[in-house]
Formats: sequence, C-alpha cells, structure tokens
Amino acid sequence: MDPVVAFSQVMNSSNASEVSPRENQPVSIVVFFCLVFFAGFILNTFSIWTFCCRLPSWTSGTTLQFHLALSDAIATPVTPIIVMHFAKGDNWPSEQFLCQFTIALLNMHFYGSTIFLTLISIHRYMMVVQFKRRSRMKRKEFVQKLCAGVWILLVIQAAIFAFMLSLSKEGQISQCFSIYQRNLTNTYFVVNFILVIVGFLLPLLVSVFCYSRLAMSLTHLNISTANGSKVKEKSQQMIGLCLVIFVLCFLPMNVVRTIAVVLKKYYPQKWSALHRIETVYYTTWILAGLNSCLDPVLYCFGSQSFRNAFRSFRIGKRDAPNQSNSDMTASHDHHLRLPTNSL
Repeated sequence: MDPVVAFSQVMNSSNASEVSPRENQPVSIVVFFCLVFFAGFILNTFSIWTFCCRLPSWTSGTTLQFHLALSDAIATPVTPIIVMHFAKGDNWPSEQFLCQFTIALLNMHFYGSTIFLTLISIHRYMMVVQFKRRSRMKRKEFVQKLCAGVWILLVIQAAIFAFMLSLSKEGQISQCFSIYQRNLTNTYFVVNFILVIVGFLLPLLVSVFCYSRLAMSLTHLNISTANGSKVKEKSQQMIGLCLVIFVLCFLPMNVVRTIAVVLKKYYPQKWSALHRIETVYYTTWILAGLNSCLDPVLYCFGSQSFRNAFRSFRIGKRDAPNQSNSDMTASHDHHLRLPTNSL
C-alpha cells in the first residue's frame, strides 16, 4: 500500500511520531484463520453432541471436558465479523456493540480454555496422585458448581475488558482490538499483563506441576499387563498433548502481544516494526485456534466413554455407549491406581 494513501487514512496529529501508516494484513491469515476455526467448530460441535446425546451419565471428569468444549466453541459467532475486519483492511465493519461483543467472546474463548485445561490437570492429579485422599474435585456436584463459578468470573472479566477496550475512530477508520488505538495504549499495556499473568502463566505453572507429579506416578505403574501398559501410554499422550496445547497454542499469542504493547507504548514511531508485530500477532490467533482442534483429541486420550461414543458413531450404532466398565480402570503397583475415564 502507498504510505501516503495509508497515512491519509489515519487521524491527523501534531505529533507525527504517534501516527503510523497502516497496511492490509496478508490474505493467507484470513484463509488459515477461517480454516482453523471452521475445523474447530466442526470438531467441538461433534464433541458437545457426543457429551449431550451419546453419554448416558457424566463423571466429574466428563463435566470438565464438556465445559472445555463449550469454551472452545464460544468464539464461533464472531468469526465472520473478524474475517470482515481483515477483509476491510483492519477497518472495523460494525458498531460499538459488536466490537465489545467480539472482545468479550474472544476473551472468554481463549482464557476459558486455559482455565478449564488447568482444572482438568488438577482433577487428573487428584484422581491419580492423590487417589486415596478425599477431594471435592472427585465429586460431580462440586465440579458442576465450580464450572458455573468459572463462567460467572469469565463473563464479568470479559464485560470489564470489553468496556475498557471499546471502538475508537482514527480519522475515517474504525478500530477495534488494535494496537493502533492511540487513546488505549496504556489500557492495552495494563490489560495485557493481567491476562498474561492470571490467564496464562498461573494456569501453565499449575498444569506443569500437576502433570509432572502425574508423570512421576506413572513410573510406578505396573506395565506387565496389557491394561497397565495401555493406561500408561494413554496418560503419557494426554500429558504431552496438554503441554503442547499450552506451549504451541497459547504461549506465542501472549508473548507476541506483550512485545506489541511494549513496542507501541515506548517506541510508537517504529511504524514498520509495529506492522510486522501486528501481522505476527494475528498469525498467533491461528495457533491459538488450533486449541479447538486439539482438545477433542484430548477427550479421546482421557475418556474411555468418549472413545466408545466415537466408535459407536463411526460404525453407525444407535445405542449409547456402555459406561459400566469405563468409569475406572485400575492398575496396581505400589498401591497406585490410574483411572482411564476421568481426566
């Protein structure tokens, strides 16, 4: 794009260092964004249908899995709006309400996923490492109330951030969740570090602790039997996948956004660097969207009931999967028990 034309699209300012010429994002970002979120929509729709229609009863682990699937699917309504946003060259195509609505749903989607993944890791830790101890995390009724509380907190947080990060005008361009919103530079800076610390680093540390303890417990598992070997393999796959989701899907987005807000706050005159980091940031959205595609694989690793439901759907059976023998598969060595049904 001609820098002169792009420059004319931004509000005139006496301080030229605060004004940056805009450039359209690559079309490839829009294409991959659509593909990833469409695949996530299909997979999570199937997952939610499986939980609701194919599982006759839920355990505490199944309840957490369902709410994770719900948080993954919640961004679907705003995907067309974001695509229009990219197609119009970062010119927001709608009114203030849709801007705030989009921010709220994206916030609930990304950080709801990290919270429920963390709760799943805590639940798995209590079921495996602390299986002899009584814990409310093992009770379905408590987990249901816990999930309701999480959603209430997510809604409150999303509403606050949506109110703080509202639509703004830069000349003839309407901007939403953009680092070029000069009046929100300080707000983005503060909000980013709140999200990074509370929404990413804390859940990551808790999950790493729980899964490291689980990995240590697996070393004591008796694998001389076929069942013990299978349980160990599935648990190792689940541990690896959960950590991959955190590192691959959520780490890049939080790191790049942090670099972006620091760059915009302290070096606003570096237009070229700002544009490159903005492009990289939108690319990390695609990686974050992969979370919605990987979580259904996690359900298969962690839940025998979900695998049974998937098999019954695949082979065309109409009867619901039998959970009688899938709620807990026990393998013993040094009094260690590993359930295969509950994450």
